[in-house]
Amino acid sequence: MDPNDPPVPELQTMSPGLYDVVQLAILGAGFALFAYLLYSWISRDEVSARYRPSSYAAVCLAAVATVAYLLLHLDWDSGFRFEGGVFVPNEEARTTEGTRFIDWSVTVPLLTVELLAVCSIAGAAARRLRFTTMAAAFLMIVTGYVGAQVVDQGRDTLALVGWGLVSTVFFAYLYVALIGAVRRSLPTMGPEAAASLRNATIVLLSSFGIYPLVYAVPVFADVTPAWFTAMQVGYSVADVVAKVGFGVLVHKVAKLRTAEDVAAGVDTHPEPVWSSNVHKSDGVLAELGRVSPAVADRLRGDRGRDAPPRDGGGRPREA
Repeated sequence: MDPNDPPVPELQTMSPGLYDVVQLAILGAGFALFAYLLYSWISRDEVSARYRPSSYAAVCLAAVATVAYLLLHLDWDSGFRFEGGVFVPNEEARTTEGTRFIDWSVTVPLLTVELLAVCSIAGAAARRLRFTTMAAAFLMIVTGYVGAQVVDQGRDTLALVGWGLVSTVFFAYLYVALIGAVRRSLPTMGPEAAASLRNATIVLLSSFGIYPLVYAVPVFADVTPAWFTAMQVGYSVADVVAKVGFGVLVHKVAKLRTAEDVAAGVDTHPEPVWSSNVHKSDGVLAELGRVSPAVADRLRGDRGRDAPPRDGGGRPREA
């Protein structure tokens, strides 16, 4: 390595203040992701089997991200030694960015699965879209990794731009495919579920936009300790928004769609569905409508008292 070359982005000599800021960002994001892992696991049965793949994807990506942030903390903690009033990096600090890309190569495809699981695309079209978006997400991360880490350890501006443009192709496809799936799904659900799905999509795609901005920093400026700190904080914040913020909204969509299906009599759920302390549907309503219409009407409350008698299938009985 030429001593006149700019330092590898990860190998920055950090002041105690900047070092602590990065450590705070990593630990804060890690704890947030761990809390989301527990939330996703505990709440997975709040949605019907139709939308439960979104919960499974959330549990998987939260687990992967939590482990990744544990490794990031260990990399950061062991990657520097305090010397002369500053934190001096060693080769272990070099692995911090690599750990992030490994995390993203798994979790970003899972984010597309989580979103598509609450959309209305079904059958072969759903399988095809799921495969192509997962592949595009994976290739977007891998090609970005080549430019940011492999070629000249992220210091080659031409490689950063070239591989960044390749990654952008997959990035653009993700936007088009996911927005298209959401737009086709919105008319098939109630207003509240549609609004939550729209918000979840905005959160996800907006957070995706943070990553290329941080990636582009070395293209326009030498990475200094302050820049590197901003990059680490930006990545950590984006991870929490993309995984936790988006995931909570998707879970709300899944609950609302579960309630809609139960109320319409096309699905069952063992427990009542609540969202933001608002009762959305009764438990096993559709099944009770088939077995005992009178009981189902009582569970419907005020709606049931004014409703016409129902037949054995839970449908209104003609006079």
